[in-house]
Amino acid sequence: MRARSLFPATLICLAALGLVGCKRNIVRAAPPSVAPAPVPPAPQPAPAPPPEIVTPPPEAKETIPIETLPAPPVEAEPAPAPARPKPPEPAEAAAKPEAPQIAPQLSPAQLANAQKRTSDNIRVAERNLQTVGNKNLNASQKDLLEKVRGFLGQAHEAIMAADWVRAQSLAEKAQVLSAELIKSL
Repeated sequence: MRARSLFPATLICLAALGLVGCKRNIVRAAPPSVAPAPVPPAPQPAPAPPPEIVTPPPEAKETIPIETLPAPPVEAEPAPAPARPKPPEPAEAAAKPEAPQIAPQLSPAQLANAQKRTSDNIRVAERNLQTVGNKNLNASQKDLLEKVRGFLGQAHEAIMAADWVRAQSLAEKAQVLSAELIKSL
């Protein structure tokens, strides 16, 4: 029976020794490593200065008095600067041709289609404007009316310049806005 009572005590003692460990194998943290300060590079010896070249003094020449020296040549006066051209007059600016418009090349069928759609959209927009007539309009309706008139004017200018793609786009915008104006009445 005595062995039974010693067994748990022995187990506890062995467990305590296993947890504590032994004094010979104590693990300690390494001291923080401090890098040594960088050593500045040794100064380079200054290069030896080049040997001085000694030139003999110029030989003494005969001196001539200033009065006997010839006079320096007289420079001619510079020619007056050419007159600047005057800026173009307003009449001259108006005479210059306008910059060419870049427009896509349309086939004859596409051109005919664009012309038809443009004229149809312009016709509808102008008819819608006639419907508005002299009715009293609020501020937003007046704004729409002015935009429609502006797009129609630009569409007519594009037609005069034979830019049918731009004319078609502007006429379509005028037609859509004029329809909105009619709906708002």
